[in-house]
Amino acid sequence: MDYRRLGSTGVKVSRLALGCGNFGGVGSAPAFFGKGDGGGRSESYLGGWLKTRGSAVRDRLVLSTKVFNPVGPGPNQRGLSRLHIARQIEASLTRLGTDRIDLYLIHEPDPTTPIDETLRALDDAMRAGKILYIGASNIEAWRIAVARGVSDLRGLVRFEWVQNSYSLLDRSAEREMLPFCADQRVGFTAFSPLAGGWLTGKYHSGQAYPDGSRMTMRPEPYLHLATERVFQGLDGLADIAQARGVAVEALALAWVLHQPQVDAAIVGPRTPAHLDRALAALDVALSPAEAAELAALF
Repeated sequence: MDYRRLGSTGVKVSRLALGCGNFGGVGSAPAFFGKGDGGGRSESYLGGWLKTRGSAVRDRLVLSTKVFNPVGPGPNQRGLSRLHIARQIEASLTRLGTDRIDLYLIHEPDPTTPIDETLRALDDAMRAGKILYIGASNIEAWRIAVARGVSDLRGLVRFEWVQNSYSLLDRSAEREMLPFCADQRVGFTAFSPLAGGWLTGKYHSGQAYPDGSRMTMRPEPYLHLATERVFQGLDGLADIAQARGVAVEALALAWVLHQPQVDAAIVGPRTPAHLDRALAALDVALSPAEAAELAALF
């Protein structure tokens, strides 16, 4: 497994992070585990797995989780208020069966809560040793710049990395976020590096979407991709992957990891075979010309 320093922090993360939202148990996998807040089920499963492995295994792993999403019907059971953050940190620690969360993310900005309140709550948790580093997900470059400015002004913990969508089919981060991260030495981890399965070779023009795929279960975020231009690009990607003797998803992931500002990519395999193909991306080396050829497909 390859490792990369996360932004300007001292912590090193595996180039692939195992997103635990799709399943309840883990086996041989990258040493960077992440999950999204919601019902806590994946945290409970992961905590149960860690309990059977002992502290030696826990100390080899970097655990990440998030806060923001609703966890109940009440008005204070969502967002980034001090109340919700404090409750969710304690709940996550209990479910994970650990004494600290290594990497703690806000799932998205909360315009209804002052950024000072959010940062002070996170700062208190860090000083108490409950969280070690903080980051921000689904966030704009200007917003994280403002937040880091407030941290510097108030002497509070700073967001040290960003976790946003990035793939061959979503390169919006290249406009502002990746240049910002390069300039400010902020880490970047990419979620949805396979664009919800679109970069795995399973979708083809004129063919029905496979049963159980995201396009049959939750298609709304990806409907804009169903164009002939995208399908032609997918065909080109498959041809290049075949010529190189690698899986389509391995090649697509390798392109994401090739980008100099990307410290890690979050993968959510549903089967061991999915994980094996993701891990194969670590062995795919791309020259600048090859990376540019892949980018030009879309």
